[in-house]
Amino acid sequence: MSVARWCAGHGWPVHPLAPGRKTPAGNCADCRDRHHDPRTCPCLPAGRPCHGFHAGTTDLRRIEKWWTDSPRSGVGVACGPADLIVIDVDAHSAPVPDRSRLLPGIPIHESVNLTGLASGFDTLALLAAFRGQPAPAEDESTLRVRTPSGGLHIWYRNPDPQTRYRSSAGSSPKVALAWQVDVRAEGGYIVAPTTRTTQGVYEALGSARMPAPLPPWLAAELARTGHVVPPEPPPTPLRPPVPLARPVVPGARRARRPKAAHRILAPLVDEVARCEATREGAGFTEKLNRAAFTAGGLVAAGHLQEDAVRELLTAAAHRARPWQGSRNEKIIHDGLAAGAARPLHPEGRS
Repeated sequence: MSVARWCAGHGWPVHPLAPGRKTPAGNCADCRDRHHDPRTCPCLPAGRPCHGFHAGTTDLRRIEKWWTDSPRSGVGVACGPADLIVIDVDAHSAPVPDRSRLLPGIPIHESVNLTGLASGFDTLALLAAFRGQPAPAEDESTLRVRTPSGGLHIWYRNPDPQTRYRSSAGSSPKVALAWQVDVRAEGGYIVAPTTRTTQGVYEALGSARMPAPLPPWLAAELARTGHVVPPEPPPTPLRPPVPLARPVVPGARRARRPKAAHRILAPLVDEVARCEATREGAGFTEKLNRAAFTAGGLVAAGHLQEDAVRELLTAAAHRARPWQGSRNEKIIHDGLAAGAARPLHPEGRS
């Protein structure tokens, strides 16, 4: 509770994480069984911590109630409303991809020796060296948090709140800063330091306890790699109606069909959740990838909201395989990205 209060005191909205885990506490029974947009959910104005980072608050009364009811809950910080950009450096054991995929948009010449490159620490240092800048992982001017898996969270403050940045995964083929380097910003959350999970503690390094302003060169890299959220278009001014000849429309635009889309996605998500009953041999990875791929296509076609389906998939995956949170997130990230390349409409499907 003291950590949650400290974060809220700096204007960072917080929400509970499930005890011993780095993922949000589960939704209430009504929200678990009913697909809906978190923005219209009655739980949030009523003070119930449903829908993960959407419940983030700085209200000390809510914070006191939430952590009194569940004192072992960890603390998540909603990055977007907090004006935070956190560089999440992973150190997972994974095959190193081709050099063309290490730094999206930057070709790495064959003469560059990449022997020993194995993690996000290496690719982020490589990006910094390419730009002639110090490695962010060594930035002692800002809050840095070592994760239980050996990764690092590098916290920065957005010095220009008019510019919004989107979250991304380092494995994404569409928007990524570097291989094994995730970005936590709009539409995401970060685990607060001192949070304890079954794998260990999120531990602050060095003496800095506050985020420094995002370095200009990193802001430029985020813009270059597509992390800047486009500004909302200005409202169209009202004009008196003018009688016009009916235009010839080249093709009818498909209407959004969230109910039909959920009829397609729900059975696939249920298959993922049912893997809880079988620890091995249930085809969990294939089922989660299939559900994420389908969800990505439905999102790309405009029938579902990405944040909502990502949360739905994450909840089902962590219910079935709670011990592999990072792997679950990677499968979901990759599946959504792949599905986004093939928009899916419910027409003709059951």
